[in-house]
Amino acid sequence: LVAVTAAVTRDSLLNICMDAKHHKTEPGPEGQLYGQCALWKENACCTANTSMEAHQDQSYLYNFNWDHCGVMPEKCKRHFIQDTCLYECSPNLGPWIDQVDTSWRKERILNVPLCWEDCEQWWEDCQDAVTCKVNWHKGWNWTTGINQCPQGSMCQKFKYVFPTAADLCEKIWSGSYLYTHHHRGSGRCIQMWFDPAEGNPNVAVARYYA
Repeated sequence: LVAVTAAVTRDSLLNICMDAKHHKTEPGPEGQLYGQCALWKENACCTANTSMEAHQDQSYLYNFNWDHCGVMPEKCKRHFIQDTCLYECSPNLGPWIDQVDTSWRKERILNVPLCWEDCEQWWEDCQDAVTCKVNWHKGWNWTTGINQCPQGSMCQKFKYVFPTAADLCEKIWSGSYLYTHHHRGSGRCIQMWFDPAEGNPNVAVARYYA
């Protein structure tokens, strides 16, 4: 009986969408996914509309402005777009879904093991981008309806705010990601980037951790 229950529990962590602001209730094909989110079109938790908004500088998804300390360079921004696509579209984050009680979502992700390359490249491409905060989940000034730097905070380059790649990946979304030394293709870490022609490698990773 224990084995059966374990199998059921494990399966319930696979191929699911979290209960959050824009997620579909069930994953499924989504032929019209836009831009960088198209990697998930075979099986997605996001709608075409969400995928389009993920690419806007200040999208209605969360009214979040990447350019809060000046314009974020394109090579950096693409990582944030990819991070948004993974979060909104991936049906393979089940093992890391955590319950939260906030007005805008009931579930979030916690400690998703990110592949070493994905994290290092993100840091590499963003080190000269500028921000005023370590944790982007909270502490903003929202009086205008758009996130602005809190009073007294200073805009600095990422490389000073996040001295290492691990700092960036783990702290920016309050522990959503875990920095790992696992490599892409190892089956032990989630890839933000992959070649859809070769299938989604994160399916096997979720199965391993479930």
